[in-house]
Amino acid sequence: MSTDDEVRLCIVGAGLAAAGVADALREESVSVTVLEKSRGVGGRAATRRRNGCRYDHGANYIKDSDERTRELLQSLGTEGFADIDAPVWPFDSDGTISESERPEAHKWTWAEGITQLAKRLFGRTDAEIRKDTLVDALRHSSTGWTVTDTDGSTHGPFDAVVMTPPAPQTADLLRATEIHGADNDLSAAIDAVDRVPYRTIRAVMLHYPFEIDRPYYALVNDDREHDIGWLARESCKPGHIPDGEELLVVQMAPDWSTATYDSPLDEIVDDVADMAAQLLDEDRLRDPDWVDDQGWRYALPDAAVDSEAVAPLESYGLYVAGDWVVGEGRAHEALWNGVALGERIAGEL
Repeated sequence: MSTDDEVRLCIVGAGLAAAGVADALREESVSVTVLEKSRGVGGRAATRRRNGCRYDHGANYIKDSDERTRELLQSLGTEGFADIDAPVWPFDSDGTISESERPEAHKWTWAEGITQLAKRLFGRTDAEIRKDTLVDALRHSSTGWTVTDTDGSTHGPFDAVVMTPPAPQTADLLRATEIHGADNDLSAAIDAVDRVPYRTIRAVMLHYPFEIDRPYYALVNDDREHDIGWLARESCKPGHIPDGEELLVVQMAPDWSTATYDSPLDEIVDDVADMAAQLLDEDRLRDPDWVDDQGWRYALPDAAVDSEAVAPLESYGLYVAGDWVVGEGRAHEALWNGVALGERIAGEL
């Protein structure tokens, strides 16, 4: 509940950038309302549960990028906090696997799944999260910002709005934004956001009633010439997979994912299982006992937005945040971009 002297902030989306903004403002006089289209938080840093298994089908872990990341993660509570011990090894277009020559870094996660990062960040704030709320339009007036969702409900007024969806969806929201006298600024921002290139990723999860013993946690295609981009063994994460079982998260390469994005799972799963079996040289993998999938049409940005083009919107109290603002599709980049913006908003508002 906001008071008269509080700044009223709306965050569109409840991914890691949004969680970073909210966390940075948790000790400020800012009332934060988060509008999230889905029923959960975390965006691509999400976890599913099925048949006694937990699996991270998008972002797999938080990279140990620096000391501040480690300190932030540990400040969220150490219960269930874990480091994935096994390494990530590369493979090439021929499927030849090589032992990694890179220094092994920490790969942080939780026994309850990577979604704990957003849940714990939001959980230590007073942010109000309104789920199942898909934003349709925004309007700026003398009383502030009002936000309308697809059900016709109006939220606000707010003093400022932060947009955190992927760039193409943010561009669509900007096209549905009204700011009196700001047509040129909006047009320039839309053009810049529209130009951010994205990779499409489709993940297929393959479960098996037996263990797979390998010296690595995951494999990554380092030349981007294989139909599989990433393959991970969820059994390497504490608390994820029951003993005696295995679940593979197979994230397909962008070209393959784009070509099959709308294909039903039962039409593509045999091909994926065959590719996984060939890559791991394990014929038993051709026959999983259950499967799942998830697609992200806008998964990973390949460049950053032109910051000079979106900066003029901030004079109206409209901000953007996310990995596409930085230009690197990493969970920790989205998080820290949100934190930096939250700190800046605290100083400006």
